Amino acid sequence: MQEVILSVGIDIGTSTTQLIFSRLTIENLASSYVVPRISIVKKEVIYRSAIYFTPLKSQTEIDADRVKEIIASEYKKAGMKPSDLKTGAVIITGETARKQNANLVLSTLSEFAGDFVVATAGPDLESVLSARGAGADQLSEEEREVIANVDIGGGTSNIAFFRKGVVLGTCCLDIGGRLIKVENGKISYIFPSIQELAALHGIRIQTGDPANAQMLYRVCEWMADQLAMALHVTEPDKFHSKLYTNEGHPLPDQPKIQGVTYSGGVADCIYQESEGDVFRYGDIGVLLGRAVKRNTALQTLKTYPAKETIRATVVGAGTHTTNVSGSTISYAKGQLPIKNIPVLKVSAEEEQEPAAFRKAIRDRLLLYKTEGVLEQTAIAFSGKYHTSFRQIQDLAGILIDGADEVIRGPYPLILVIENDIAKALGNALNVLLERKKDVICIDGIHAGDGDYIDIGEPMAEGRVVPVVTKTLIFNR
Repeated sequence: MQEVILSVGIDIGTSTTQLIFSRLTIENLASSYVVPRISIVKKEVIYRSAIYFTPLKSQTEIDADRVKEIIASEYKKAGMKPSDLKTGAVIITGETARKQNANLVLSTLSEFAGDFVVATAGPDLESVLSARGAGADQLSEEEREVIANVDIGGGTSNIAFFRKGVVLGTCCLDIGGRLIKVENGKISYIFPSIQELAALHGIRIQTGDPANAQMLYRVCEWMADQLAMALHVTEPDKFHSKLYTNEGHPLPDQPKIQGVTYSGGVADCIYQESEGDVFRYGDIGVLLGRAVKRNTALQTLKTYPAKETIRATVVGAGTHTTNVSGSTISYAKGQLPIKNIPVLKVSAEEEQEPAAFRKAIRDRLLLYKTEGVLEQTAIAFSGKYHTSFRQIQDLAGILIDGADEVIRGPYPLILVIENDIAKALGNALNVLLERKKDVICIDGIHAGDGDYIDIGEPMAEGRVVPVVTKTLIFNR
């Protein structure tokens, strides 16, 4: 038996704003007489919007009203209503996430979000979504190689790399096509780090200077060199660490990346030689694409075609944000959906020792208090150390003791487990708590510290719930 849900992806990026609608098909893949194994078996994009330049009031402020008009118009063209949608993502990406009113824009768009749509931003999430939209994860399985996707947008370059479909690391650099803007033949904006990079190589550029294509191409060549360093194709120089967004971290240097796909608005200028005015988009995107394509260090990697280029992030947002839980879950009726719940993650080491497990929960719950009041929180752990009936009974006792403050509070006890024990654990908790406390216990989901989680309304005759994990971090 199949079930179909509709999803939306809305991407408000540095250069462009766009959306897609997609159809996700969910089906039980298990045979009769065994535990159901329900998965998303088909993802189909059914509507693609036009691509708009992201409207800005200034260099530091998004035009929220204009963004809202664009999204409302595209919903109407697609014949969609917010109530039609069950999942998806509204994301603010790239340099746009650093605008002073980014939170306000997400709030403005909330009416388009339906009952269960994520409102989020963050470079790690964007890296994974764009890579999946570009198909790098699937390519790493098909080619049996370590594949990275480099999503080069207007304000940032997001990188994620995969082996056998599993993401191994992400990073984000302040390298993008609109970090130098050009108006009426003159430079109208320069991102400080790029200005510093140029000065390091002996080129001093200022706003108001004539836009010299040859000189700006040299700047783009140095930007391409920095991407090669990020992929560990060449050794990083002393300046390299300054280009990571929000003082972020580099990719792990192992395993070695063997192939690459490119996505983002600049990618079209990498895969296809672009003729005509190099400044026709009002930036250096065309020049940056040429520089990346011709970079000798990057050419040592196999370059594969991407499934999507400029639409990779929005396709990822609309088709790859949602997972489904395991089929042995336990939840209190009337408590779902729930959104934007911060995750308290217990480490594997702490999980193996009962006293350490209790202490980890108690100590970290203090971090989730606002003015002394505990906010709604999800407790996440692997569950692989408590699999027998006796161990699950013991685990229930540990959780009740460690999460005593949650149990005494107004919110349900929310547990997110990787291993397939949620139904048995939920039953044990309900017995010990005499069903006086609502418990939501789901499995088959990985979540870490710093993540937030959304759990949607039950599907597939109540056997599974749609789950989205994400990071709600804006880069300032």
